[in-house]
Amino acid sequence: MNLIETHAHIYSSKFDSDRDEVMDQIREAGIERVYMPNVDVETIDAMLACEEKYPDLCIPMMGLHPCDVKEDFQTQLYVMEEWLEKRPFAAVGEIGLDLYWDKTFFEQQKEALKIQVDWAKKKKLPVVIHCRESMDETIELIRHEQDGSLTGVFHCFTGTLQQAQDIIELGFFLGIGGVSTFKNGGLDQVIPHLDLGNLVLETDSPYLAPVPYRGKRNSPVYLPIIAERIGDFLAISKEEVAKKTKENALNLFREFEL
Repeated sequence: MNLIETHAHIYSSKFDSDRDEVMDQIREAGIERVYMPNVDVETIDAMLACEEKYPDLCIPMMGLHPCDVKEDFQTQLYVMEEWLEKRPFAAVGEIGLDLYWDKTFFEQQKEALKIQVDWAKKKKLPVVIHCRESMDETIELIRHEQDGSLTGVFHCFTGTLQQAQDIIELGFFLGIGGVSTFKNGGLDQVIPHLDLGNLVLETDSPYLAPVPYRGKRNSPVYLPIIAERIGDFLAISKEEVAKKTKENALNLFREFEL
């Protein structure tokens, strides 16, 4: 299988002890690209170091994660906007809304999301959306911002069928990861009713490892498990899932070439 990993924090310190080995495993697993979402100003150097060391695999994005939107978010955004002017990135991400941990800066999260969506429109880049415990709010904000030019992916999708349909109608892909393998993940009620043309694969490594590795460090190496699970839901082969989701990912990130 030839797979594309659309969302992995492979630059995380959790890979510092064996990153070279993991990269070799990724290649052996048939994974052709690993798209890396940025988190905050502090993660930029590590992410770009991964790109420099593994240029055949690692592709960076640029954005401010909603959980890192604090009092200084405008200062962080200024740094990131400068980076977007200096060199190419595959997407503006990971950006969005998060009501799981802390609601203190929710208004600032919305402001930061709107600013970064505006960058994406100007740069003709896709956006990679995080929306934990904030799916409806995020859909509504993106609907308001959609002018026909905005593309992207709702990463780590765990919503309802109606929410999935709303996202697809907005012209976005759904990022499907390890939650699809969880017994009570809920995606068994959603994915069978979707078209494979609307899905891309991700792991969100080092988080949310699929069964049977749940609770352990996640890795892009487990992407075939997710492809197989989606194939089970849609009654097709994992090879067919890999082929179509690769096509979808290349279409999504079409402005960026290795």
